Amino acid sequence: MANTILSSGVRNNLLTLQQTTAQQSVIQNRLATGKKVNSAIDNPVNYFTALSLNDRSSQLTGLLDGISNGIQTIQAASKGIDGITKLVQSLQSTVKQAQADAAQNRPTKAGTALATAAETAVTSKSLKDIALDKHVTDITGGTATTADAATATSSGDLGIASTDTNLAISITSGSNTYTASFSSANATVRDVVNEINKSGVATAFVDEKGQLNVKGNGSDDVQFGIGSGTSAAAAVTAAGTGSANTAFGYLAADATAAGAIKGQSITSSVRSNLIDQYNDLRNKIDDLAKDSSFNGVNLLQGDRLSIQFNEKTGKNQTKLDIQGSTLTADNLGISQAINTQLAGFVNFQNDADLDKATAALTGALTSLKSLSSTLGSNLSVAQTRQDFTKELANVLTTGAGNLVLADPNEEGASLLALNTRQQLSQTALSLANQADQGVLRLFG
Repeated sequence: MANTILSSGVRNNLLTLQQTTAQQSVIQNRLATGKKVNSAIDNPVNYFTALSLNDRSSQLTGLLDGISNGIQTIQAASKGIDGITKLVQSLQSTVKQAQADAAQNRPTKAGTALATAAETAVTSKSLKDIALDKHVTDITGGTATTADAATATSSGDLGIASTDTNLAISITSGSNTYTASFSSANATVRDVVNEINKSGVATAFVDEKGQLNVKGNGSDDVQFGIGSGTSAAAAVTAAGTGSANTAFGYLAADATAAGAIKGQSITSSVRSNLIDQYNDLRNKIDDLAKDSSFNGVNLLQGDRLSIQFNEKTGKNQTKLDIQGSTLTADNLGISQAINTQLAGFVNFQNDADLDKATAALTGALTSLKSLSSTLGSNLSVAQTRQDFTKELANVLTTGAGNLVLADPNEEGASLLALNTRQQLSQTALSLANQADQGVLRLFG
């Protein structure tokens, strides 16, 4: 069959119409897909660059789940530390209650009376005031060691030789020892009481019976000695043997370990009742630490957490490694409480042990604060990298889109222009056909 021969005008208009239709098809495809580069044929450079950018964005987005899990793991551990801190503070409160209890077994002793009823008759003073006002050394001077009674004109004395110009006290309770020396000139029983009260190891007072009372500040036995001498050193040495104890109504043996002032060996029921409370709180520390895990990782049980921040491997990989700590009451230095004296335990009946427990709890809080600070720092790093990764993935996706995505406004305007051109081309083609048909009318 022979090919149809078209006139030049028809052929040109037909070609223009075909080109317009092809351009319309391209733009319609862009509008349908939203992309101006759909394959490497459209624009190889933009296509493969966008593919690489989108691939990295997808990899970073995939890492966000791991970062999020890491953040939650750190927060779980941090919440655990907060809970343990509250438990330790409750333990402190329990110890304070035990310390506030008036310990019934504190070593206490009252010496023999330093004043008599006869002295009250002639001085019109109470036994207490007479005893407090008495001079320590013999007011008559010399080496006399006989105590002089108080009179209407004299306060009396305890009879220590006036040639001993120095007095000293020595008090030992547990591991604490206090010694002090002072001039005996014009020194009274009141001065000795005040010196004992400065020690921090024991307290002293004169009661209404005129007796000097000495009481330990803790539960340990108290070795109490008073001595005199011609020098401070001699007085301190004499106090260690209690050479002047008898002048104050005490025994020389009170200054020794064998004869030390002892408690009444009565167990405080208040402190006993607090032991179970203390141990229960202590056990809860271990339980809480064990429950502070997230997704199988527990930083309070020594687990290791690794958070990957980029898609690379080897030395180019960036990540955050966090080594957890095994958090237990024992590791925090918090010992179990009992009612007796035993190494490695807290004796709630002993004030010195309670002081040690207080110090241990303070140290535990310091350790918890340090660990919390470390976790907080790591959490800040992880959250910062999480935000950065989200923003970087968005930048990569946006950059890829800029290379391949179509502008719907521009493409819509182009399609509208092509539609108009198509209509004009169709009209021109119709006119060209009409011109060819005009030739036929010449033969009509």
